[in-house]
Amino acid sequence: MNNKSRMIIPRLALTLAAQVAPYIYAQAADEHAVFAMTNSVEGNQIIAYSRAADGSLIERNHFPTGGRGSGGTTDPLGSQGSLTLSQDHSLLSAVNAGTGDLSVFRVNGANLEVLQVVSSGGSAPVAVAQHGSLVYVINFAGNSNVVGFNLNENGRLVMIPNSIRYLSASNTGPSSLAFSPDGRFLLLTEKVTSNIDVFSVNSDGTLSQPKITPDPIPGIFDVVFSPDGAALIVQTGGASNANVSSVSSYLVQDDGTLFPVTGSVPTLGNATCWIALTPNGQFAFTSNTLSSSISGFAIGGSGTVTALPGTVVASLPTGSNNLDIAVSDDARFVYTMNTGAGTIGIFAVQPNGSLKVIGFASGLSAHSGFEGLAAF
Repeated sequence: MNNKSRMIIPRLALTLAAQVAPYIYAQAADEHAVFAMTNSVEGNQIIAYSRAADGSLIERNHFPTGGRGSGGTTDPLGSQGSLTLSQDHSLLSAVNAGTGDLSVFRVNGANLEVLQVVSSGGSAPVAVAQHGSLVYVINFAGNSNVVGFNLNENGRLVMIPNSIRYLSASNTGPSSLAFSPDGRFLLLTEKVTSNIDVFSVNSDGTLSQPKITPDPIPGIFDVVFSPDGAALIVQTGGASNANVSSVSSYLVQDDGTLFPVTGSVPTLGNATCWIALTPNGQFAFTSNTLSSSISGFAIGGSGTVTALPGTVVASLPTGSNNLDIAVSDDARFVYTMNTGAGTIGIFAVQPNGSLKVIGFASGLSAHSGFEGLAAF
C-alpha cells in the first residue's frame, strides 16, 4: 500500500505503572471490584462493590467525591467515561458535572481514598480518558472543550498549559473520548453534529487542532479503541430512528483522517449508546437502553466488526434502562448500570461471546440520575 493509505501500526502503549511507578502498588490477584457513580446534585458519591468468584457483587461502601453531580433522572450526562479506571486499576477518576471538577481516587480493591479534587478547566465535565500519565476531560457546557492534565508521581493531576481545545462549534453535544493504543491520537464524538474529532497528541501533551470527519450514520454517541488500533463508533440512529442503532469501525491514518473499515452493523436493539470491549479486543458488547438488551460483536484483527449469532446476546427486564456497560479485566464478566430498575446487571461471558445472566445487584436508586460505571 502507498504512503497516503498507510495505516498506523500501534506501538505497545506504556502502562501508567511504568510512568508513575512511585505511588503505584499492585492489586492482589484475586481482588476485583465494580464502581457506580450516583451523580447526585446534593453530593456526588461512588458506590463500591467487591466481586465474588462467580461475578456476583457485594456492596461495600459509599465514597463522597467532594463535588456535586448534575442530578436528573435517566442519562443526564449523556456520555461514556464519566467514571474511569487507570490502565493498571490503581486510580479512579470521576467527573463532578455540578461543580465543574474532577475527583481522583486511589483504588485498593473495593476501597477508595480521595487524592484530589481539581477544576476541570471548563463547565459540566462529562467524560475522562487516560493514556499513561496523560489525562483529558470533556467539558460539555458553554463553549464545549477538552482540557489536558499530566498525572504526576503522587497521583495528582496538573493542568497542561495551553491544552484547551474547542470543538467544531458550541453546543455540539460531546459524549465520549478515547486515546489510540499508541497514544498518538485522541478521538472525540459529537452527538449533535455527528462529527468525529481527531486530535493529534503533541510531545508536550497538548493537542493539534481537530481534523473533523462527519459520520454518515446519524446519532453518533460513543468511541472506543480495540487493542489493534481500530476505532469502534456507536450510532444510536438519531432521535427519530433509535431502532436502527449500529456499530461502525475506522482506522486512523498518519495524517489523522479516518479510513472506514466496517460501515454499519445493526445492533438489533433500540437506543444503543454504550460499548465495552474485552481486554484482548475479541468481543464488543453494546448496551441497548430502550430495548433493555445487550448485543455482541466479534472484532477482527483488521478492525472488522461482525455480529455474533443472533446479535442480541442478553436480555434484561423491560424498563431496565441499561446505560453504561463495563467488562472485567479478566474478560469473564459484563456489568450494566440499569437506572430504570436501580440495579447493576451481572453477566458471565461464554467462550463464544454469548452472555449468561448471573443476577442483579441492588444499591442504585431508580430514575435518580445515576451515571458512570467501571469494573476490573
